[in-house]
Amino acid sequence: MADSQSNARLRADAGAPTSGVIHVRTRLTADFTIVANALAQRRGSAVTLGVAVYILSLPTGTAVSIAALCAHFTEGETLVSRALRELEAAGYLERRLERLPSGQIHTRTYFYDVPGGGPEPDPAPAPAPAPDGPSGPEGSPEPPKPPRPRQSSATGPATPTSVTATEETAPAPAPAPDRPEKAASLSDADPQAVAVLASLRRVDPRLVLSEREAVRLAPAVGQWLAAGVAPSQITAHLTARLPDHFLTRPVGILAFRLRETPLPAPPPAPLPPLAERPAVLPFQTCDGCERAFRAPEPGRCRDCRRREEKLPAAA
Repeated sequence: MADSQSNARLRADAGAPTSGVIHVRTRLTADFTIVANALAQRRGSAVTLGVAVYILSLPTGTAVSIAALCAHFTEGETLVSRALRELEAAGYLERRLERLPSGQIHTRTYFYDVPGGGPEPDPAPAPAPAPDGPSGPEGSPEPPKPPRPRQSSATGPATPTSVTATEETAPAPAPAPDRPEKAASLSDADPQAVAVLASLRRVDPRLVLSEREAVRLAPAVGQWLAAGVAPSQITAHLTARLPDHFLTRPVGILAFRLRETPLPAPPPAPLPPLAERPAVLPFQTCDGCERAFRAPEPGRCRDCRRREEKLPAAA
């Protein structure tokens, strides 16, 4: 018996929405990245979201400097650097200065799936087994893990605290002890030093500092102010001849320039002593012509004295 056919329209699926997006899901088993909804649905710049998803998709060790990101995206350095600052302020991205065994300072970049997470601490090496200990799976020590953060979700599912670490050479070496203590806050810093640091962005819009960076640089600026350097001179010194491209945060360059405190300004030279002015003679009334003239004692004016001197000669 042949199948029955009908020209009637098929009933629409009761569960399908009448407007908005309709997802066509495809189950992926490779080459995918897990992105948290808090990041994917974050309000703000689309460039910031694109940079965040792109960094999440990269394998560990890939360079994510501003130059590397600009080579991938069509946006310029200004938008890319602004996106990195937004991600850093939101807690998704963190940049640390770490010293290598060779003594070179590198910038290590950590990217978090969930803000507030942290890299796993380096595990201590497992003790060697006793000579008479068991050799089975339960008795053999587990090999130590390499001292590196957990892998990113670029190659498969990952936990929410996974990070991506990349290395970039810092433009200027800075000692590790310069990092501020966690207990320090912006309220404890010198207000005048903080005001000088906040005014740097007026000269160069790229010199935008976070609260932690301002707390780090405020003591050095305070030493300059205590040494007698004017705030305008500090601003001119920190903003002069900056590079066209920042490979890392500008706080490293500012810390390098503030490392040596200048000598205090010499005291101003004393003014030469003023010459003693002669005393002003009082007015006297001339006894001959009654004209006023200055003299130490009463008498005749100069004209009257000349006339008196000429009279005997004329006689």
